[in-house]
Amino acid sequence: MEIRPAATLVLARDTSEGIEVLLLQRTWEAVFMPGYFVFPGGRVEDHEPHGRAHAVGAGDAEISQTLSVDEGGADFMLAAVRECFEESGILVAMNQQGMPVAGDHPAHGDRQALFDGELTLAQLCRKHNLSIPLDRLAYLGHWITPPGPPRRFDTRFFVTPAPEGQLASHDGIETIDHVWLRPEQALEDHRSGRRLLGLPTIRTLRILSDFDTTEALMRYAHANPPEPHPSEPWPAVKKGKPVTLEPGAPAYDEAVKLDPEGEGSTKAEITPGEPVEVAARVVRLTAPNPGMMTGLGTNTYILGHERFTVIDPGPAKDSHIERILELTGGVIDQVLVTHTHQDHSPAVAELKARTGCRVFGWPAPEGAGQDQTFVADDEPAHGDLIVTEAGILKVLHTPGHASNHLCFLLADQQLLFSGDHIMQGSTVVINPPDGDMKAYIESLYDLLAESIRFIAPAHGFLMGHPPAVIDFLITHRLSREHKVMRALEALAPADLKSLTAKAYDDVPAAIHGLAARSALAHLLKLEAEHRAYQDDDQWHLVHAN
Repeated sequence: MEIRPAATLVLARDTSEGIEVLLLQRTWEAVFMPGYFVFPGGRVEDHEPHGRAHAVGAGDAEISQTLSVDEGGADFMLAAVRECFEESGILVAMNQQGMPVAGDHPAHGDRQALFDGELTLAQLCRKHNLSIPLDRLAYLGHWITPPGPPRRFDTRFFVTPAPEGQLASHDGIETIDHVWLRPEQALEDHRSGRRLLGLPTIRTLRILSDFDTTEALMRYAHANPPEPHPSEPWPAVKKGKPVTLEPGAPAYDEAVKLDPEGEGSTKAEITPGEPVEVAARVVRLTAPNPGMMTGLGTNTYILGHERFTVIDPGPAKDSHIERILELTGGVIDQVLVTHTHQDHSPAVAELKARTGCRVFGWPAPEGAGQDQTFVADDEPAHGDLIVTEAGILKVLHTPGHASNHLCFLLADQQLLFSGDHIMQGSTVVINPPDGDMKAYIESLYDLLAESIRFIAPAHGFLMGHPPAVIDFLITHRLSREHKVMRALEALAPADLKSLTAKAYDDVPAAIHGLAARSALAHLLKLEAEHRAYQDDDQWHLVHAN
């Protein structure tokens, strides 16, 4: 799939309560992100370079260096200005006297012509003797749409103070609403389910929420352009042969971390029983229990050099237990368990019997699929610290997938052992009553407050860019919750089966039984938030006063 270059412009303005930014709501008929609130922006067009003749400020070479591209950096900025004018009606331009254009400038009469492609930005500038002040824009962020959506974009985010005297207005075609909001209010609206926001929008709003004035924001943005991160194909090995990993491939982040010089030495496959050193004194050993719910198998992590700590020893499979004992020489001081599902903790009893290790974890709750044989010596509390030879582990209680779920953060290396709270390649099952959607999303938000560079999941490869991973999970769940709410608005009162059919109309009917468990988890979250309620197997919507 082609990855299209695109640009987005954040318009910021000062108010007595702090910075406000402009958000536009995309039409519900849009193929990409329908109904979402976004910053003005769109793709970089072929005619963009003609606008350079009317730009003032840094030249293309300097801008390109800042954006870490070979050339055409100025075109991203010009596209951001053009798209902003088309979508919001606000034109970042200077008149012949070098002053920002006002709201009554005749150039505003050509907004529709620009939108329809009858005029280019260069032609608009020529017609009205305008210049585009690229020095008023600052580079704020870079986002490449991960694989999966129907369209993918390589988007650069810019920020500029909103020109005074111009009124914003959505175009009524691609965008159906607009609003000025404080960044923290927009984030709260997203968290409460009142407003749909995408990952890059959320990440940008978090940056913006750190500033009280546009002056402070622009000073920071000009001085701190985003650091470039690997976005090119990376070499690796698979089945003994060289392969090239594209960004977004499951093994990509791990290959970049373990092989920063790009020598092609890392394996792009997980082989049960084969140890992989994923960090200093941290080895991943995957159990031979592949399946629909376990992927390639459950990852056990072995920490240490002479005395060892084992995280999630896995199922009671003799071959896996023997491999753990072989790699540690049987010198296991402690075993930590993220939760007591059958693929994570049953091997504990055998390791305890053979090594005398101390066991850390929470008791198994009632319910199918739980390892009721699990017995812990210690039940660590949230925030407790556990010493290992690889460093200090911070205990994080992360309920949602399971009420007794714990994550462990190796603080010095900023490596999160996420268990099943975050998995690679699939969404986490939230199955009531022990599974709790509200707790799950709140636990994800809590992780955003931690300093994490990589995630070591119980299933899959190392995952980089943790804030983006976590934001994706939150956004995915809240997007589905929004569909559940729309189904309630259309059908209520309605039973679970009817609501599932409508809210999961993009999921094959054959798996609607499984989807119903997720739908129930969303409904229970809405009930806990007093937005829905159940009466005689019928779900009702709570109407706001």
